[in-house]
Amino acid sequence: MNSFLPVTWAPVVAGLISIVLILVIAFVLRNVTHRLITRVVRRASSGAGNSLAGRLRGRQTVEPGGLDAVAAERRRQRAETIGSVLRPVASIVVLGTAALTVLDRLSVPIAPLLTSVGIVGVAVGFGAQELVRDFIAGMFMLLEDQYGVGDVIDVGAAVGAPTTGTVEAVTLRITRVRDADGRVWYIRNGTITRVGNESQGWSRATVDVPVAYTADVPAVRNLLNEVTDEMWSDPEYRDVVIVEEPQVWGIEQISDTAMVFRISVKTIPSCQAQVARELRLRVKAALDRESITIAG
Repeated sequence: MNSFLPVTWAPVVAGLISIVLILVIAFVLRNVTHRLITRVVRRASSGAGNSLAGRLRGRQTVEPGGLDAVAAERRRQRAETIGSVLRPVASIVVLGTAALTVLDRLSVPIAPLLTSVGIVGVAVGFGAQELVRDFIAGMFMLLEDQYGVGDVIDVGAAVGAPTTGTVEAVTLRITRVRDADGRVWYIRNGTITRVGNESQGWSRATVDVPVAYTADVPAVRNLLNEVTDEMWSDPEYRDVVIVEEPQVWGIEQISDTAMVFRISVKTIPSCQAQVARELRLRVKAALDRESITIAG
């Protein structure tokens, strides 16, 4: 009797121990994978110090500014978004494999289960083709960094109307955009066939200055050059908002009543309106100071 229980329960105890070990290893592997993904995400999102612009200026470790700061923020957002996608995928793979292994240890035939899951997957795939297309489009959108949270994009083709707004959220299935009127658009990624991004790389502020036809052209041009030089020398704008020296392109249009001078300024993304407003204020003050008439 004393030997009956140990002999009978030995396989059961061994099976329970193996299942517990499988589950423990699965959860440990899941945690290790999540930590590895988090470490990779942090490294990818914090690699802004050694930017190309900094190296070209002869500085190996600098605080990012201007376009460097924008690129660093985009890199951080993209890395965190991809990390939020990889973590659940890793959990599903690890825990799913552990579950199948446990079922196999319990002598549950998994071949019919896998076959059934495959058939159900095919049926669901046919019924959810748009959902699959949304996920695939979202994955490529994230990998290619087409846009990110905070970007100003134009997705008129996706919603059937001219829509420009700020991206508030990006997932594998949808993109949430808020337009200038405060409306929130939920756009399926699979429907976005063409998107215009106003926040990538750099933006350009263009200011037209109409002056009277009788004005002295060289004097007006020199005055505008002085205004742009003064703004380029302002530490609040140079390499912070304005990334290149402003240019006075000269006379853009001419008529019997006015000459239109054009000023071009390259700015960090989405700051062209701010720079244009400040530039107009300075140009207006300079023209008034020199008694140069602004044409109507």
